[in-house]
Amino acid sequence: QVQLVESGGGLVQAGGSLRLSCVASGRTFRSLVMGWFRQAPGKERESVAAITGSGAATRYVDSVKGRFTISRDNTKNTVYLQMNNVKAEDTAIYYCAAGELIGLSQNFYDYWGQGTQVTVSS
Repeated sequence: QVQLVESGGGLVQAGGSLRLSCVASGRTFRSLVMGWFRQAPGKERESVAAITGSGAATRYVDSVKGRFTISRDNTKNTVYLQMNNVKAEDTAIYYCAAGELIGLSQNFYDYWGQGTQVTVSS
């Protein structure tokens, strides 16, 4: 079993930056592929980014490429999502997820956090 706790959400102005964190426990962190997903009001949950256990490979959805960066610190059991140049359409609840296969499909992830709200004001 893996427990995931997100933090770092909040209110940010359009064009600003925010960094989300997710701390994992319960399994060897380095063995886990980690992903970030988001769900906007009235919409389905969608993928944002993913990173392999070593951090050597990453994946991004097109809408955040060049603006968001996923990274991890395996010594702290933590994965990050650095969000730069945020836009109103980035407003959503952001979820951290853990699995064993790299990819942007939710089907690859077995464990989910409770989410952290990000609101972008225009």
